[in-house]
Amino acid sequence: MSSLPSTETSFSFSSPRPKVRLVNAFARPFENVVATARTCYSAKGIVTEDQASARPERRDALARSIYGAGHHTTFQHAHFQFAIENVSRQFLWSFLHSHPFYNSEQVSQRYVEVKAGQYAVPPMLPAERDLFETAARRQQSAYEKLTALLTPLAGQRYFGIFPGRTRGDGLVRFAGAVQKRAQEIARYVLPVATFSYLYHTVSGITLFRYWRLCESSDTPTEQRDVVGQMVEEVLRHDPLYRSVLQDPIPLEETPEYALFGAQRGSPAPTGGGASALSRAFREEFDRELDGRVSRLVDWKANNEELLASAVREVLGLPRGALSDGDAIALALDPAKNPLLGETLTLTTHGKLSRALFHPSYTFRKKLSHTADSQDQRHRMTPASRPALPAYLTDEPDYIVPMLVPDLPEAAELYRRTMEETWEAIGLLRSRGVPDEYAAYLLPNAVSIRFTESADLLNLHHKFAMRLCYNAQEEIWRASLDEALQIRDVNPRIGPWLLPPCTLRHHAGVRPVCPEGDRFCGVTVWKQTAENYRRLL
Repeated sequence: MSSLPSTETSFSFSSPRPKVRLVNAFARPFENVVATARTCYSAKGIVTEDQASARPERRDALARSIYGAGHHTTFQHAHFQFAIENVSRQFLWSFLHSHPFYNSEQVSQRYVEVKAGQYAVPPMLPAERDLFETAARRQQSAYEKLTALLTPLAGQRYFGIFPGRTRGDGLVRFAGAVQKRAQEIARYVLPVATFSYLYHTVSGITLFRYWRLCESSDTPTEQRDVVGQMVEEVLRHDPLYRSVLQDPIPLEETPEYALFGAQRGSPAPTGGGASALSRAFREEFDRELDGRVSRLVDWKANNEELLASAVREVLGLPRGALSDGDAIALALDPAKNPLLGETLTLTTHGKLSRALFHPSYTFRKKLSHTADSQDQRHRMTPASRPALPAYLTDEPDYIVPMLVPDLPEAAELYRRTMEETWEAIGLLRSRGVPDEYAAYLLPNAVSIRFTESADLLNLHHKFAMRLCYNAQEEIWRASLDEALQIRDVNPRIGPWLLPPCTLRHHAGVRPVCPEGDRFCGVTVWKQTAENYRRLL
């Protein structure tokens, strides 16, 4: 039986402890596991939860048996919805959103202003905690100053796109929209320790996986606390789950820990030779990007032929009756495949559209932590993301977002904040603060380098979301890089990788823009991808 953490354990000495509440769940989730399992072998029809619970010993033995054998689909039926507060962005990026089997709705730093003091403070001694909080307050101050500095420039760009909104009381009425554009950029200086709150829904088997891995890199202390509370909430709701719950794998037994070494139960600092290796890696990676945000590094040699053949297979037609070009158009041209013009994603259900599963692409890309936190929400375009302790280097390593370089005062404040942040991280590490805790001071701007792969069907959906001018700017630029490179290698596929308005335009759907009053102000559907430009 798994040992749960004490409810007295606190993630932080000086900030609110993470708060977890189970707000929705199946009424009898464990008995549902057994009922679904027994139904597979029932000659008398559906087995009910009442029938599954009639013989408790048989019920529990069957549950343990199918769990131990890895027959886990029965544990996927029951879902649990949690309301979670006071958790760091670092924890969300590193753990809670690093897999495909969840659903989250969290507060947005793009649209909601971050208030002072809203950050996690990891356990450390008073002097080091004071250093940490001083640096976090400095980051918050820079965020507020940058927002103020960038708002006039954001206003110029915004009202340049929407000149009609300057009439009457428009300057006042749209002031909030302008400020949101400025604070979206200013958030890059905030620490990844910044709090978030969210609804998070997972199945029973995903929760088991969370608990088994809750002591892995990068945030094992916070993970153990949050996931421990999630498990406690579920066990209060249905104590029967305790019979199959496994203990967490100790951090010391994970391969990342073995690589980084150990210091106070967390990966050790990467100074000396490790720092030189990290620098060499970054230089090599950036050189291979060749000036791009995302670089296409691999793809199936016969993507187009594979797609065309799959389309013919769906329709039962020989090559002589349907050419490769016409077959590709049937799958990707919204005028011929109207499912592509729907906002409700239907492509995984459409027979013809499922042919898009076969072509695939791999990209090497570099985004900020804050942009990648959104990029990773595209759960069907998976990536191998780094263990963040490897990024705790002596020299600053960060992304500079748009608008900042256009305003010298903002650019200087941004540069100074980054240098002071890395200096504070280095000072904490020199005083023996574990890398796990020092990493919480890394800014949202810290560079994340990784490889991402996707099949065409899910990549098509991602581009339909992220080529929209309302998308986060870095992901928009990465998506544009990717779409244009696919055009070069697969010229019959690439031209159909388009933003939502252009897909709807080709499908004859009106209104062309699905965003309503969030319309970006640019008639993107009248432009070619080579001419896409973002001013804001």
